[in-house]
Amino acid sequence: MAEMSGSNLNGITVTQQAIASCCGAIITSLFVTPLDVIKTRLQAQSNPFSKGKCFVYSSGLMDHVCVCENGDSKACYKKPGHFKGMLDAFVKIIQIEGIRSLWSGLPPTLIMALPATVIYFTCYDQLSEALKSRLGKDNEHIPVLAGSLSRVGSVTVVSPLELIRTRMQYRRLSYKQLYACISSEVAVDGWFSLWRGWSSTVLRDVPFSALYWHNYERFKKMLCKEVGVHEPTFFIAFTSGVASGSIAAVITQPFDVVKTHRQTELWTCETSESIIPRLSKVAPACAIMISSYEYGKSFFSHLNEKMNQRP
Repeated sequence: MAEMSGSNLNGITVTQQAIASCCGAIITSLFVTPLDVIKTRLQAQSNPFSKGKCFVYSSGLMDHVCVCENGDSKACYKKPGHFKGMLDAFVKIIQIEGIRSLWSGLPPTLIMALPATVIYFTCYDQLSEALKSRLGKDNEHIPVLAGSLSRVGSVTVVSPLELIRTRMQYRRLSYKQLYACISSEVAVDGWFSLWRGWSSTVLRDVPFSALYWHNYERFKKMLCKEVGVHEPTFFIAFTSGVASGSIAAVITQPFDVVKTHRQTELWTCETSESIIPRLSKVAPACAIMISSYEYGKSFFSHLNEKMNQRP
């Protein structure tokens, strides 16, 4: 299997990094979203969602609070179904509703998830390179620092957008009404009111990112040494992503409970997520995202080498 370029950015531009992370994010969403759609349908079947109630929807990249609509809504969670389990739901949804139903609700969430992912991964690599030049390339604190800072940046950018999206969906506001609502809130509580929930999101996501990148870099280096390669293969990146994502998910589970409660405190939430469902979502998402991203960087690295070799 071909080797891929690692975290070193030889000949890779920031734009190419952004493209690689964007492609990885889309691939991750396409694989993980059906799992969350099926999970939501099973939950709605056992305990139907009523108007004003909310649930947490995940595209594999980030979590979104979705507020249930009125009774005549055609939303996917309102559709009837008698499922015996995940596999049965998967087969019946495809047979009855068509395969596109497995990606219900994905396009609107990607509007925020893609920029957040691009900022996160691009900033991580850029910060890693900057810290290596100051602290030395073998310093074990670099993944922790770079992962934490890049996550703070992406959360800070996306938090106001997610708050606005959720509020717009909940109150069914027009853009003019939404602007008036936000303006009055900012006038009373200040601009920081747009980042309500930021602290609880950072409380979960920053420790997760620090643990994830620290373990990912360690596992990647260890497996490369074991296999006898200088740069990670797709399999090495995928395996390291699964292991590091699982460890981070388990350790930060209490923070996830706090964050979900904070996200949904304005409404009555019908769902809560234990460690097993979260692990089954986070582990494959981390593996698919990081291996796709590493492969994308490798593609551009080899492409740039060929371009530079041309006379």
